[in-house]
Amino acid sequence: MPRRKAEAGLEPNRRAELLRAAARLFVEKGFDATTTRDIADAVGMRSGSPFYHFRSKQELLKTAMVEGLDAGYARLLAAIDGVSEPEQRLRILVRTHLGTLLEGECPAPMLLGETRALDAAAHAEIAAAFDRYQAPWQATLDELAQAGKIPSAASPVRLLLFGMLNWSKHWYRADGRLSLDELADSAVALLLGASPGDSGEL
Repeated sequence: MPRRKAEAGLEPNRRAELLRAAARLFVEKGFDATTTRDIADAVGMRSGSPFYHFRSKQELLKTAMVEGLDAGYARLLAAIDGVSEPEQRLRILVRTHLGTLLEGECPAPMLLGETRALDAAAHAEIAAAFDRYQAPWQATLDELAQAGKIPSAASPVRLLLFGMLNWSKHWYRADGRLSLDELADSAVALLLGASPGDSGEL
C-alpha cells in the first residue's frame, strides 16, 4: 500500500496525538515559531497531513486549547465529586490542576498567551471553555470568603491563583525534592494565610 494511503487510513485515530504534539510544541517554541512540518514530524506524518483534520495552524491552536480546557474541567469535576468542605475542595482543585500541568499532556492553560494569533470567533470559544474551567474554582473561593477563610473572592484572586500555579511550569522539577502534594499544600497555605510546614527545598 502506498505510504500516503496508509497514513490516510491511520489519521482518524491520530487526531488526539496530533493535538497533544501541537500543544506541546506551541508551549515549547511558541505559536509563531512552530511550523506545521514541526507538528507533523513530531507524530511521524507528512508535512501536509495535519490539514486532514484541521484547516490551519490557528484551528489546531484553538482546538488544542478548547479540548484541553474541557478535558481538564472533566478531571476537576471528577476529583471534587462529593467533597463538600471548601478548604479540602480547594486543595484538590490545586493538586489536580498541578497534575494536569506538570504530570500530564494537557498544557492548555500555558497556551493562553498565544491566543493573539486567533480571530474573534476562536477567542469566544476559548473564553467559554475557560469560564467552564473556572466555575468550580470561583464557587469554592466564594464559599471560603463567606466562611471568613479568605478576605475576598473577587475575580483577581482567582486569576492571581491561576497565574501562580501556571508559572510553576517554568521552574518545577519532577526530580527535585518538592513533591506536587507539597507544592499544592504550599499554594493553598499561601492563599489561606496558613503554614504548610517545612516542605523542603526545590
